[in-house]
Amino acid sequence: MITVTIIVKDGQCHIQAVLEALKAFDEVLLFDTGSTDNTLQIAKNFSNVSIHQSNFEGFGKAHNKAASLAKNDWILSIDADEVLSPGLAEEILKLELKRGSVYSLPFHNFYRGKRVRIWDPESHVRLYNRNESSFTEALVHEAIRTEGLKVQTLKEPLFHYSYGSISDFLIKMERYSTLFAEQNRGRASSPLIALSHGIGGFLKNYFLKRGFLGGYRGFLISIYIGHTAFYKYMKLYEAQC
Repeated sequence: MITVTIIVKDGQCHIQAVLEALKAFDEVLLFDTGSTDNTLQIAKNFSNVSIHQSNFEGFGKAHNKAASLAKNDWILSIDADEVLSPGLAEEILKLELKRGSVYSLPFHNFYRGKRVRIWDPESHVRLYNRNESSFTEALVHEAIRTEGLKVQTLKEPLFHYSYGSISDFLIKMERYSTLFAEQNRGRASSPLIALSHGIGGFLKNYFLKRGFLGGYRGFLISIYIGHTAFYKYMKLYEAQC
């Protein structure tokens, strides 16, 4: 049996679709870190969903706390803007889960309802046994530990609706750049380092990853990645002053 864990704060935009796609799973554990919108009211309409609330101490710790509350050892960890395709839900439920393995899910990313291929191919390990693995306890850019484990990649996609508007870019840029600076306090930075990361982030995504083929969306996402990199290192620089 599998427990699906979801870390959420103010996720009402997508939580209905996220939970609808998980109706066939034994347990869905919603780990809320301070929602003030209708997220919890929506979640209460699903009989397989349990709700737990906690202060936010970083993404890595939040994922591990959620896993510790699950009634099953196999954990499928998704975010509140990630929707399992019907094919992926079926594929996961039919898996013969094997100890010593973790499972990576293919991602399809969307912006304003249209798929963006700038990050293709993209996949992330999201299904694991909590007795054999866990998340790193990083504040941001946390990941499931895979050392000594076999990574198996599934075939069907997960739909990721991370950005619905420019406002979403700005909100996430502010939050993630601050967490990055907190996590890397003591690491060298300067305005020049920040500028080089910002320019490099844009050039890599717009040209090397062919964001230019994505038209407006590809350009906007490349600009966002560059700006996020710039402000991450500027905040890190200011934290040292």
